[in-house]
Amino acid sequence: MNRQVEANLSMVVSKALGGLNMNALKYLLPLWIAPVTGVTFRLVFGAAAFWLIDIFCKPENSTIRQKWQLFILGALGIYGYMFFYLLGISKTTPVSSSIFVSLEPIWVFIISKEKVTWMKVLGIGMGLGGAVLCISTQPSDDLASNAPLGNLMCLASSLVYAVYLVFSNRLLKGVGDMTMLKYTFLGAAVMAVVVNTIYGFDAPILKMSLFSTPMLVLLFVLVFPTTISYLLLPLGLKYLKTTLVAIYGYLILIVATVTSFVLGQDRFSWTQLAAIVLICASVYLVEVAESNKQITSKLK
Repeated sequence: MNRQVEANLSMVVSKALGGLNMNALKYLLPLWIAPVTGVTFRLVFGAAAFWLIDIFCKPENSTIRQKWQLFILGALGIYGYMFFYLLGISKTTPVSSSIFVSLEPIWVFIISKEKVTWMKVLGIGMGLGGAVLCISTQPSDDLASNAPLGNLMCLASSLVYAVYLVFSNRLLKGVGDMTMLKYTFLGAAVMAVVVNTIYGFDAPILKMSLFSTPMLVLLFVLVFPTTISYLLLPLGLKYLKTTLVAIYGYLILIVATVTSFVLGQDRFSWTQLAAIVLICASVYLVEVAESNKQITSKLK
């Protein structure tokens, strides 16, 4: 199979799991597990899983300097992203939090200084407009205990994750996939344990049966969105443009929206629908229309 096709398929699966992850976390937080403790669970489990999987993989070469760079990138990037992400989703709804994931291409575009075209600028502006519409109109209620603060934290998480995408894309050119996962998650796990020691450990879920609904949901989060989703991410980062990888985050929005309405984790809102339409239109302008324009120019 063509590497580009594999990379695109890996992003579809990874981001679809990311959408379901939002709904699963909304169910767990903060009733069954505190957000900061949830971050520690995910990162420690992920680090252990990647180091175990690496035993069965072909050895990869890397320098001590590269390993330290990955460790620091994980401690700041992955941990920072998950810290703001879990705190945010515990205070807002899955649909609103996924809308802020849509801002990642904007941050990536700015940070990576990619070629500016009017289609990209218009598309990014529309996506940003959709996010602003959500921030300015969503009230706090029984489904969102503190929507403004939660949305602000989700905004911060999208910025941190965009920085992680840009820098990990650069580091991946010199190291293997498993090396990156092992050391970034190790750095993030160490940071999580340190912060959790300060905040205190809070996980009522541990008193539940292994086959209880909360525990099964937690296991889903640990195995699929945390481990499998991140296993697929390096393939996309290696063979796709960073902006395109970030734009696949819009799939999280679609999955989280549909699942939220089915499960009753959100209520229908015309403003949210308008925000989603703006975001989908922005994807077309930034990637599809721009790519078609470039192909047409080459054929002339």
